[in-house]
Amino acid sequence: MARRNDHTREELHELALSAAEEILQTRGVQALSTRKVAAAIGYSAGSLYSVFSNLDDLCWQLNSRTLNELMAALKAVKVASPKTSLYAYADTYLAFAARYPERWRLLFEHRSSDSNRLPAELALRIESLFELIEKALSDLFQDSAEVIAVRARVLWSGVHGIAQLRSGDKLFLHQADAERKMLDALIEGLLSGWSLEAERDA
Repeated sequence: MARRNDHTREELHELALSAAEEILQTRGVQALSTRKVAAAIGYSAGSLYSVFSNLDDLCWQLNSRTLNELMAALKAVKVASPKTSLYAYADTYLAFAARYPERWRLLFEHRSSDSNRLPAELALRIESLFELIEKALSDLFQDSAEVIAVRARVLWSGVHGIAQLRSGDKLFLHQADAERKMLDALIEGLLSGWSLEAERDA
């Protein structure tokens, strides 16, 4: 096994995060602990505290990596219009949740003490994800930033709900491509409703 001085601090940091991701994917969120991560890379649990403040810090950094990968996937979407971009973002989100189910779960299931609230850097990363949706909605509707922000979160909440239900096999729709049909109905219904609202207020 590796000794403490076999790796630099940066290498130990990367080894630990990679091992934690592997534990998440193969054993689930509940199995994650500093002791198990340390054992996986051949170090003592105490050694991890030279690169992570505590388990919360490890989880926040894992979530940061997950958000970076999700953001990269969303930014890679190439579409011809704001409307089709929203459908593509939804597809990408569902595909990401299906590919990395436990890392995706950690984003929403990790809870920390009041003294370890969501780090500002992580909050900014989350906001950057919403900005993609807000940009598409702003191109479709001439509404205030406040209205667009609410609508972006309404849309994401619906897509997230479908992803969450699908992950637990609880869609209760026994049809081929059930999640695809539900996504289409959700997005089309919201956009149509907001379009009618814009026409009414014009």
